[in-house]
Order: sequence, then structure tokens, then C-alpha cells
Amino acid sequence: MRILIAEDDPVLAEGLMVSLRESGYSVDRVATGAEADCAIASFEFDLLILDLGLPKMSGLEVLKRLRGRSRELPVLILTAEDGVEARVRGLDLGADDYLAKPFALEELKARVRALTRRGSGGQAAARRLRRSHVRPGREGGPGPRRDRSTSRHASSCCSSSCCSAPIAW
Repeated sequence: MRILIAEDDPVLAEGLMVSLRESGYSVDRVATGAEADCAIASFEFDLLILDLGLPKMSGLEVLKRLRGRSRELPVLILTAEDGVEARVRGLDLGADDYLAKPFALEELKARVRALTRRGSGGQAAARRLRRSHVRPGREGGPGPRRDRSTSRHASSCCSSSCCSAPIAW
């Protein structure tokens, strides 16, 4: 399972990355809304953990753009905005779950498990597997099909400069 964390607080993001990796997830991280929008348009993920207060593009705008592309990627909003109105707004825009900061790490991990085992969870991995299936090579023997999912630039990306920002692996 591959998770994208869109969080501008480097200390929180690093802690989440370490904890989720220890739980067996592959985790990528971006620090701005523009980078998040570009990453989800360019690569396959099984879950997006999204902060609403991102620089360069708000988390709500990232969510609107994601759902505008008809993507079914599960989204967990993780934010300091904990009022009822903010939660309702995020859920109505297409988030699957909402967790206010500060939070208990065990609760976040339980929510991640729940979201990744639901309908869309694992679909990104299945799509990557289908793209990398074996097909006959030139000599008639099996040859691996190249997976281009990490090398393509999405045409729906917000700008060509956003994809030049590295994703923290």
C-alpha cells in the first residue's frame, strides 16, 4: 500500500512517515498543496493523508481538484481545523475521514487501516501490477513490460514547475 502525506510541518510529517513505514506502508511526502495536486495527478496512491492548511494551494482545493478528476482515492483529512463546520465542509467535498490535530497515533493508524481495506484500498497496487505484467519479448520469450507510472508527467498537473519538486521518499 502506497500512502501520500501532504503535510507542511516537517516534524509531524517525518513522525508519520516513520510510523507508517514501520507498519508496512510505502510512504511519500509533499509539503505544499501544489506538490500534492501534481503528485496525485502523476502517480498512483492507495491513500492520501491531507492537511488543509498547506501553502501554495489549500488542502480543500487539492481535494476539489482530485474529485474533479473523478479519482476515487481515499482521503483522510488531518488538520488543526476541528470545528464542526470545517469537518462537514471537508467531508462534503469528498474526504473519506477527518482527524483533528492533536491526535493519538494509534487512532490515525486504525483509520489508515480502515481506509486502505475499503473499496479503493489496494487498487493502486493492482493497477501497478497489471501494468507490469509479463508479455512476450522480441525473441519470443517472456519480457517485462516497463512500468511508466513514475516516469510520466500528468497533463492535468497544476503547472510544469510543481513536478520538479522532489517527493520525499
